[in-house]
Amino acid sequence: MPNSDDFSLFQKMMEDVKPLTQDTTLPTPTKHKATEAQLARRIAAQSLNHNDPDYLSIEHAPMVKPDDVIEFKRDGVQEGVYKKLRLGKYDIQARLDLNRKTVKEARDELLSFLRKCQAMDVRTVVIAHGRAAHSTRPALLKSFVAHWLEHIQEVMCFHSAQRFHGGTGALYVMLKKSPAKKLENREIHQKRSS
Repeated sequence: MPNSDDFSLFQKMMEDVKPLTQDTTLPTPTKHKATEAQLARRIAAQSLNHNDPDYLSIEHAPMVKPDDVIEFKRDGVQEGVYKKLRLGKYDIQARLDLNRKTVKEARDELLSFLRKCQAMDVRTVVIAHGRAAHSTRPALLKSFVAHWLEHIQEVMCFHSAQRFHGGTGALYVMLKKSPAKKLENREIHQKRSS
C-alpha cells in the first residue's frame, strides 16, 4: 500500500498537468524494403558466377595513390584471420599479375582468375596490380582492382602485401570457401557430432 505522504506529494506535483486531447499516433512512412528476390538478384549480380563482367565498372573507381596501403574486410571475418592474411602468414596458393594490362583486360582476367580459384578451392591468392610509382598521377589499375574486389561477394578480405610479396603493388586476397568445400566441411562436422 503506497504511503499517503508519497501519494499527496505526487498529486501536488501533477495538479498543473493537463490530459492529452488526442492520443492517437500517425503512422510514420516506412522506407522501401527490398524483397528476398530483389536481394538475391543483387547478390547474384555481384557474384563470380554472374556471366556479365560489366557489373564491375571500368569507368569509375575511387583513386588511390601509388604508395597507399589498401585494406578491406567484410563483416564476420575474424580479426585473427585478417591479421594473419595482412602479415602474409597464409600459404599463397595462386598468383595473378595484372601489370601492363588495360583496365578492361585486367577486369576480365581478374574475374576469370577468381572463378578458377573458386572452382579449385583456392582460398589465398596474391594479385599484383603495380603501383605506377614513377607517375605523379593516382595508381589507376591499383584503384580499380581494389574497387572491384570490394564488390565481389566471394572476396572475404584483402590487404596490401608485405614487401617480399610485392608490397603496395600487390594484394593478399582471401576467398570464401566454394559451395562444394562448405558441404564437405558440414558433412565432416555432422559425422563428428553423431
